[in-house]
Amino acid sequence: MKHNQNRRVLLSLYAAVTSALLLTGFTSAAAETGRNAEQKSYIREELFQWDFAEAAGGISGEAVQDTKEAVQAAHAAYLIKLEEEKKAAEEAQRLAEEQAAAEARAAEEAAVAQAAAEAQAASVAVSEQELLAALIYCEAGNQPYEGQVAVGAVVMNRVRSGSYPNTITEVIYQSGQFGPAMTGWLDSVLASGSYTDTARQAAADAIAGSNPVGDCLYFGNGNWGIQIGDHYFH
Repeated sequence: MKHNQNRRVLLSLYAAVTSALLLTGFTSAAAETGRNAEQKSYIREELFQWDFAEAAGGISGEAVQDTKEAVQAAHAAYLIKLEEEKKAAEEAQRLAEEQAAAEARAAEEAAVAQAAAEAQAASVAVSEQELLAALIYCEAGNQPYEGQVAVGAVVMNRVRSGSYPNTITEVIYQSGQFGPAMTGWLDSVLASGSYTDTARQAAADAIAGSNPVGDCLYFGNGNWGIQIGDHYFH
């Protein structure tokens, strides 16, 4: 019995020692393996970190330099563009000012020319109106006012007809047409201004478009046409 107990004690002690040795060995091996792995990992990390830092530093430097050059080039191009736009705006303004000045000169010249033409036309109109008034006085001074306007309307119908001269003066002085113009009586009345205000007003009305005889181109003492006073218009 005692022998068996001693045997069990020895076996237990052996098992404990063996287990301790085995555990110690495995732990040492595991620790060594872990230290080697850590060293290898550390070396790999150091190498990786160094290579990455060096590469990143190089790339960053090149990128910064390229960016600076690109910014400088863009800024220079922008300044050139601003200068070109400024010159274009100045040129456009200069052209606009020149055009405005030219238009102003043209408008002023046109106004002067128009004023001169109107003055000349007014002068001609006044002189021709006086001539027509003198003719009306000579031809129908003893006729009713409507008959005086009718004589002026005949003259104006001829001016507008296309078959006669296109001015009052030329129509009145056309050869063989009006007796007072052929005898010189018209010129005498015109020079002395001896025609009446009624004749002057009748001339003004006829020139303005008053027309009691339609498109008649003739008048006289005949017996056909539109009769006004002693005259027949046809």
